[in-house]
Amino acid sequence: MDEVFWVVVIGAVVAGFVQGLSGFAFSLVAMSFWAWALEPRVAAALAVFGALTGQLLAVASVRRGFDWRVLLPFVLGGFAGIPLGVALLPRIDMAMFKAILGTLLVLWCPAMLMAKQLPRIRKGGRVADGVVGLAGGVMGGLGGFTGALPTLWCTLRGYEKDQQRAVIQNFNLSMLLVTMATYLGTGAVTRDMLPLFAIVAPAMLVPTLLGARLYVGLSEATFRQVVLGLLTASGVAMLLSSVPDLLRR
Repeated sequence: MDEVFWVVVIGAVVAGFVQGLSGFAFSLVAMSFWAWALEPRVAAALAVFGALTGQLLAVASVRRGFDWRVLLPFVLGGFAGIPLGVALLPRIDMAMFKAILGTLLVLWCPAMLMAKQLPRIRKGGRVADGVVGLAGGVMGGLGGFTGALPTLWCTLRGYEKDQQRAVIQNFNLSMLLVTMATYLGTGAVTRDMLPLFAIVAPAMLVPTLLGARLYVGLSEATFRQVVLGLLTASGVAMLLSSVPDLLRR
């Protein structure tokens, strides 16, 4: 139990800091610790709970750039996408899905990091934003990958860092609220998980606020590097998690 305690604490501390700094990626970071010591259902529930807690803390501490008119198409698309993702879950080859998405992120994001000037997508307006939100919702329903495509899209849109963070942070918050409500309604969160929830919340409090404080001092270029670096890491994690299943075939 002592080993599990420290794994949960360390995962919450590191993931909380990363989420406070970037506005996303709690689940990605936390699961890299928790997947080794916790049952998958417990790790998933803790990841959603921690990500939701972190988003609530970050929303309260970083409010610049919020514009509901920009956010709304993403959120409406996301709400429509979640049930589609849940419906597709038993019918899709998850290992192949993660391998394709991971490959996309691993190839595209480092190329964007090295580019002197990123391409800018100006067309499509709110309809395109809603479609990207829909894709994010579908991916959330498939396995909690809600933020990857909207984050990449906001970067290609050329949003300045406060606007991009506001969109991604509040989009993820909306999706996480729906996910947690679903977990609670279906009994995925059980009473034996509550002591672990009580560990995660205080462990991530200070790191999340510290990350949010450091975010304020980031330049536009540095924030872009942080976001693209985390998306690359997300792609690597997806590839690594898909390889064992693909090799067994």
